[in-house]
Amino acid sequence: MPVSAEEPASPQREEHERHEQHSERMVRYVFAVGRTAGEPGGADEPGGTDGPLEAAAAGLYGPSGAPVRTVDGPGLSALVSDVPAGLYDESGLKAQLEDLERLEALARSHHAVVAVAYEHATVLPMRLATVYLDDGRVAAMLAERGGEFDALLSRLEGHVEWGVKVYADPREAAAGSASRPSDDGAQPAGGPGRAYLRQRRQQRSSHRDTYRAAGAVAERVTELAGGIATAKVAHRPQQGELAAGPGENIANDAYLVPDGRSEDFQAAIGGLAEDVPGVRVELTGPWAPYSFATPPPAPQEPRTQHTGTADQDHGN
Repeated sequence: MPVSAEEPASPQREEHERHEQHSERMVRYVFAVGRTAGEPGGADEPGGTDGPLEAAAAGLYGPSGAPVRTVDGPGLSALVSDVPAGLYDESGLKAQLEDLERLEALARSHHAVVAVAYEHATVLPMRLATVYLDDGRVAAMLAERGGEFDALLSRLEGHVEWGVKVYADPREAAAGSASRPSDDGAQPAGGPGRAYLRQRRQQRSSHRDTYRAAGAVAERVTELAGGIATAKVAHRPQQGELAAGPGENIANDAYLVPDGRSEDFQAAIGGLAEDVPGVRVELTGPWAPYSFATPPPAPQEPRTQHTGTADQDHGN
């Protein structure tokens, strides 16, 4: 996580100082892109006043401990931090992405900077581990892709992202059904064999019914959210450790919601599965709109610019 200027030196900052002492070449890690002061959607005060991105950068540090700062292009600025080239060349980046602990630390640092930036201004979050050789390359990227970035910023202005996941848990539904007594309280007729077969049929029926109910809830989410959100992205359902809580994630969607309608969105979606056994709706947000901010791919700079995955769980 980024740290404030008042906090004691972190291991990341000490690492940055150590790399500087050994004169290791530094490259530029890019977190996000936004408009400069005086541009549409930027700061209103002209002439020498720091814009919202400069204000966001103050007191923040990147994944290797260097301060976060801005690099300017025509009408746009990028939030960047210096990182050692050796950690972000092909082999160094591969090692970081394959080490879950280091990957988590990198992702937390990246997301924290973007989250603070989005409190100050609309920004386009860049993919995890997007790196350029130097400030000049960052400025050139802003100039070359200014039209793309400006169009995306206009789309995201005044919006946040909400995540909605729908889970199906047949075991929970079956447990709830088993705990309810039969209407007359009588024991099922037949021997143990028939009782077992009856139980298996009930389990299969409960399994099918739970998934059908979850599908219906997911359709209702799409219907209600469509009347509030301006855009939707369907992500791949999460599995294993990425899935929070019991059950199977059958829908994992992100919605672009106007700032002023977040409460409406929560009220419409939050309680949809309260009375549906074995179905759960998880609502997360508001977030910076990662799912809607991915710029079109840019040409790679050999061995210096790398783009990792951007599918961390901030709600997606």
